Amino acid sequence: MTEKIYLKNSYAKEIETSVVETRGNSLILEKTVFYPTGGGQPADTGSISQINGGEVYNIIDVKKDGDEVVHVSDREIMFSKGDKVVCKLNWEKRYMHMRLHTMLHIIDGVVFKKYSGDITGGQIYDNSARMDFDIPNFTREMLDSIIRDSQSIIDEGHNVVAKELTKEEASKISGIARTVPGAQLLEKLDVVRIIDIEGFDFQLDGGTHVANTKEVGKINLVKFENKGSHNKRVEFSLS
Repeated sequence: MTEKIYLKNSYAKEIETSVVETRGNSLILEKTVFYPTGGGQPADTGSISQINGGEVYNIIDVKKDGDEVVHVSDREIMFSKGDKVVCKLNWEKRYMHMRLHTMLHIIDGVVFKKYSGDITGGQIYDNSARMDFDIPNFTREMLDSIIRDSQSIIDEGHNVVAKELTKEEASKISGIARTVPGAQLLEKLDVVRIIDIEGFDFQLDGGTHVANTKEVGKINLVKFENKGSHNKRVEFSLS
């Protein structure tokens, strides 16, 4: 099983590790800082190179395969099992993903506390993120209010902490799993990971986040689309 450093430390940009297996242009390592696509967050990119200064491979995609993390290069990988390598993230891209992900949690928390409705979808991109809202009679004025309230939480400077809870502990917390996949995950796992925005909100999550809400920055509205009576799609960016 790949040791997933990103779950413990989202700020780890570079690590040394060993090769477990190569599969053409794919690679499995003993441990990794690369986040694989999942939960609406895109995969990290970066490079993996030999410690002795040998081959350098550009990592263009990262995927889950059971308990393993598979790193996909832009060409065939010539490492051997046991080779010592260095993993380096494209940090600018990862850090933007972290900021956007925490922003989405804050917006979700505001909606959960203030409105009778649901967040039905979300996706993080390289420089923006979207959310789908199913809120009765949702208007642009309501959206403006959500953005203002979310920005207030950001500016207050709440610490953002990853924690682990047992299934029993998590099941007692109302709203900890707000999506169908999240509820299914809660049923399957004995121990679950949550993101706690201290003093504001917490929910089930397996992604990477900033350490304090002030790092998120300023929310900007990019697009507000009507996708039907039960789906309003909103895209946000950060500055």
